[in-house]
Amino acid sequence: MTTCLVIDDSRVIRKVARRLLEDMGFAVEEAEDGAAALEACRTAMPDAILVDSAMPNMDGVTFMKALRREAIGALPAIIYCTTENDEPHVVSARAAGAARVLMKPFDKETLEASLTGVGVVPH
Repeated sequence: MTTCLVIDDSRVIRKVARRLLEDMGFAVEEAEDGAAALEACRTAMPDAILVDSAMPNMDGVTFMKALRREAIGALPAIIYCTTENDEPHVVSARAAGAARVLMKPFDKETLEASLTGVGVVPH
């Protein structure tokens, strides 16, 4: 089964993302910040990651950079979720490893399009 790790400090956002992803056929894991997500990736690398931009302990860009330093082999497709759409913010996310930038709030259609756009489909 295709797996997706949802990283967000908001329990509500994680719950909504989980429901959308499970409805699409993904197995979903959750983490409340980048540090917890890095530990989860060390245990089992997901196929895709949805990561929030602003979190305590370790933000999204810091997480992506840390994952790139540690990962052996191919990295999962990373969708960077944010409310900031200014160019420097987007460029920073892309440079850190984001395959796509997804504006919050998102719905099933935009989430599905982002995942499909990076080649991640549930099976």
